Amino acid sequence: MRTVIIEDEAFAADALESLILQLRPEMEILKKLESVEESVEWLKTHKQPDVLFCDIHLSDGSSFEIFKQVDLQSPVIFTTAFDEYAIEAFKVNSVDYLLKPIKKDALEKSIKKYESLQQGNMQQELENIRNLLQNGPLKPSVAKKSRFMVKSGQSIKVIQQEEIAFFLAEEGIVLLVNFDKQRFVIDYTLDQLEEQLDSEKFFRVNRQLIVNIHAVARAEPYFKGRLLLQTDPAAPGDQVISSNKASAFKKWLDL
Repeated sequence: MRTVIIEDEAFAADALESLILQLRPEMEILKKLESVEESVEWLKTHKQPDVLFCDIHLSDGSSFEIFKQVDLQSPVIFTTAFDEYAIEAFKVNSVDYLLKPIKKDALEKSIKKYESLQQGNMQQELENIRNLLQNGPLKPSVAKKSRFMVKSGQSIKVIQQEEIAFFLAEEGIVLLVNFDKQRFVIDYTLDQLEEQLDSEKFFRVNRQLIVNIHAVARAEPYFKGRLLLQTDPAAPGDQVISSNKASAFKKWLDL
């Protein structure tokens, strides 16, 4: 079996690859892709795999955008940080989903479901996926967070939303950075934060960064239609906004 993993967090992609190979050592991981843009380019220029493992939220948009641009020929096992009742809503479309963090026994069941598909109902599975892509996923209503509790030494500190400059994924952890340049470790993924933050005030820049609109210093044209973002306080490294997200970012700034 040949598979491709589409996942924008490298440590999550590596963990999934490790689990897959523990369960099916014969499975060949052809490629690990990180974004909508990269996935579209790869799938258009390579033979499609036997099965795709695909995160729903990617650094430059929803993975559903990939399949609007690519003629899907492979069954998909989606991964998501949505909680249990949302998963049940997805399953009415007969598409399998794995809830993050992915557990070995759940992955085994998903792989067995794929293996049990005969050629006749494989086409029905693909049709179900296409219907889902057209109608869009069912999303639960998520309460928006206005503040976060963080550890400061031996104490607990409350940080209000307006104090936060950005959230940064770095070396397998997520940091809250305030406008005073203080950094706090928080127990959320960027996917979870993206669902819970006010979208008028915070924007998911890429797989590393969610930024407060008041922390945006400037955005400059960059290679191949992308944008190079500068924040205040400064986020580490080059924070690049993909060409797929550049238009949405400009609209967000102009609200």
